[in-house]
Amino acid sequence: MFHVKHSTVKGRGAQSAAVPTRFGLATREVDGDWRDHVETLAKEEGGPPVKLRTTVTEERPKSILTFNQSPDVPFDRSVNAYRGCEHGCVYCFARPTHAYHDLSPGLDFETRLFAKPNAAALLRATLAKRGYTPKPIALGTNTDPYQPIERDYRITRAILEVCLETRHPVTITTKSDRVLDDADLLEAMARDNLVAVAISVTSLDPVLSGKLEPRCAAPAKRLAALGKLVELGVPVHCSISPIIPAITDEFIEGIIARVAELGVQSVGWIPLRLPHEVAPLFREWLAVHYPERAGKVMSIVRDMRGGRDNDPNFHTRFSPKGVWPDLIRARFKVACKRAGIGKARFELDCSRFIAPEVGGQLRLI
Repeated sequence: MFHVKHSTVKGRGAQSAAVPTRFGLATREVDGDWRDHVETLAKEEGGPPVKLRTTVTEERPKSILTFNQSPDVPFDRSVNAYRGCEHGCVYCFARPTHAYHDLSPGLDFETRLFAKPNAAALLRATLAKRGYTPKPIALGTNTDPYQPIERDYRITRAILEVCLETRHPVTITTKSDRVLDDADLLEAMARDNLVAVAISVTSLDPVLSGKLEPRCAAPAKRLAALGKLVELGVPVHCSISPIIPAITDEFIEGIIARVAELGVQSVGWIPLRLPHEVAPLFREWLAVHYPERAGKVMSIVRDMRGGRDNDPNFHTRFSPKGVWPDLIRARFKVACKRAGIGKARFELDCSRFIAPEVGGQLRLI
């Protein structure tokens, strides 16, 4: 009988690559003992340890603008330039989307990525359609528009160029200071009230961040990016998300105080969500990094979610109930009051929109 141990997959958030069976697809399992054996053999032979490489597949979708009717999200349309995310945040609610393609929401989600190089052209064609009515397009709703591969593909930048040209409002959510690569576009769009940027800051501890979200920008870099965007006049929001009880909640007051010093006037928080395959992946992560605390963390999570790992229902999925969330709300409110942060709202301007012609020229009338 083999003894299965919990060993860290270096530089990745997920620790396994099992493909779920809820879609009736063929099952596929990664033999953990085999991986341990290969790594051990490499070390014995003096070679470097085996590392999982990131691969990117280019795809050519026929449409790029996704519409939703969710009653508890503040946008009705979004663009996702990439599928999968190399940031590797173990808690990412988007992980289950990889299961639709017979891929693992675990390691496949952060190592087998998909890029959409024609996204900007598709967006231009959509905006050119007669009858199109502009409302803010959300970037970063599923996977991060500024994950590491954006450095080479620049798809997000191309999308922003189309939006600046057509005066179409955009909101951006990211965990990366790479958003500053497009500071020129963001500053120009901000002058016409066409953009708002949200940066998620989960903790102030770079060591914890390296375990929880291994390929994200360090917390200090994200804070610096918030400060720079404030200097440029770009409306910014700091999202303390997700808050993981008994893991990251200790940083609530510290984060709020730091961003207030930077001039950020909008802060919010989102509780940990564990939909579908994210729950077992998170449990596995706890077993590897915080085995002594795993039981406590999951007990609190279930208490917040009515005895379940996750609450998938509209209106309540973002509003956990119980002593812990009530305490977080109280702490958050007091910290914001102490820091002088109110309830800033960003109302982007949709009246400046100029629809493009399919051939690339703007339709002025």
